[in-house]
Amino acid sequence: MIDRLTPLLAIKPWLLADGATGSNLFERGLTSGDAPELWNADFPERIADLHRDFVEAGADIILTNSFGGTRHRLKLHKAEARVAELNEKAASLARMEARRAQRPVLVAGSMGPTGEILQPLGPLSADEAQESFAEQAEALCRGGADILWIETMSSVEETEAAIAGARSMGLPIVATLSFDTNGRTMMGISPAELAGIHRKHQLAACGSNCGVGPSELVACILNLATASDESTILVAKANCGIPQFIDGAIRFSGTPELMAEYARLSFDAGARIIGGCCGTSPEHLKIMRQALEAHTRGPKPDLALIETRLGAISTGATAQLRGDLDRKAGAAPGATGRRLTGRRKAP
Repeated sequence: MIDRLTPLLAIKPWLLADGATGSNLFERGLTSGDAPELWNADFPERIADLHRDFVEAGADIILTNSFGGTRHRLKLHKAEARVAELNEKAASLARMEARRAQRPVLVAGSMGPTGEILQPLGPLSADEAQESFAEQAEALCRGGADILWIETMSSVEETEAAIAGARSMGLPIVATLSFDTNGRTMMGISPAELAGIHRKHQLAACGSNCGVGPSELVACILNLATASDESTILVAKANCGIPQFIDGAIRFSGTPELMAEYARLSFDAGARIIGGCCGTSPEHLKIMRQALEAHTRGPKPDLALIETRLGAISTGATAQLRGDLDRKAGAAPGATGRRLTGRRKAP
């Protein structure tokens, strides 16, 4: 397999990943409880239209409509026998739209959690999880994926099973975890531990997606950058603000201007692949592209600046970054606290 990601990163300071799949499909008629992956076969034109909209908005990387494409997730819709069909179709639809572009656009095969808890806490063995991820990865490769993109993970065990399942395909592997308001994943993993997974498995890139909102995600990127080598490619893919229940539907609070500021701060914090997650529309992404094109990377933002521009950050994320900086500098615990938490006005 050919690595198309590394050469593109070698000539560009940043790459723009796309926005949300699920929330944008709800705008196109998907209803709660439906499996988006079934639309690859039932409404392929709607999936292709969404990919096209993101490419036209400026995306350099588009993720396939296959987040819930393992047999374990598809069995909830009695479609576990359609793993190969639905994942291959997901990648081929994205590949078709990437080929239409007049510039390089990469297809990332989205691989989300199985929805099961791995042993010893749950019933699913690591071997079974690896086998299901390998089944999905093979189909995504057949459909034309350039990257295998493991996302929204929360445990080391499942992340490593997904990496092992994807590894045999020979494509670059990206892994992003979802960190909540405590600065850790649902299963207690910190950004520093993700940096360790990256080193152990020599991933093409690692980072954070989904989570709470842009401010928390930029804080996670700072944590990752502190715990990683300078050569590590970091990924930022934040939700578009905070979800709100309005008029019977979930709406996200993030404006295009907020997401533009998030894109600039993510780049300054160390991310080189920047996109949006839940709630991020092609309209948001277009403004993010414009913001990045007009921006020159500045110094790493401190937490006070992030809060001023994007909103509050949890004490858990703040404490983690403080501890990581202390460990990296060999300082006594708490030595960086004053610098991190001091307030100043945004320029």
